[in-house]
Amino acid sequence: MKKLILMLMLCAPMTMFAQKFGVVDIDAVGSALPEYAKVQGELKAMATQADNDLKAMQDEIQRKADEYQKGASTMNATAKEAKEKELNELYGKFQQAQQVKAQELQKAQQDKIGPIQAKVMKAIEEVGKTGAYTMIFPKGSQPYISATAVPDVTEKCKSAALKMK
Repeated sequence: MKKLILMLMLCAPMTMFAQKFGVVDIDAVGSALPEYAKVQGELKAMATQADNDLKAMQDEIQRKADEYQKGASTMNATAKEAKEKELNELYGKFQQAQQVKAQELQKAQQDKIGPIQAKVMKAIEEVGKTGAYTMIFPKGSQPYISATAVPDVTEKCKSAALKMK
């Protein structure tokens, strides 16, 4: 009997400090949200429009370069210089437009995906608090996860994120 009481007294502090860990697939939680598909569609449409705009500029540069090459033999030096200057300016505008479009797309992605990421993080925090998890790790962030030791809380986080407004 004394041994049993002593054993219980020794084990009690260990159970009080037991830690609970979880793993979550953040991408799966985010992609489960209805607004994710909408945002992906908007971003894809923006990228397509940017590609079309740049393609139109590129076609114009190519058309003018072809015109220049065809008529270069009959042009005087001043006309050649003016055409070359025009082509260089068009190419410079094209490069600048590429940079601007890339920055616009990156900013739009940050602006539109940011609220989704915040919602996912809030859902993970909520699951962590309600499930009494000490830590929830993003899936793939550590080299080894024991399938039996660490429960995957992705589904709980998905349902928590879907309940949020």
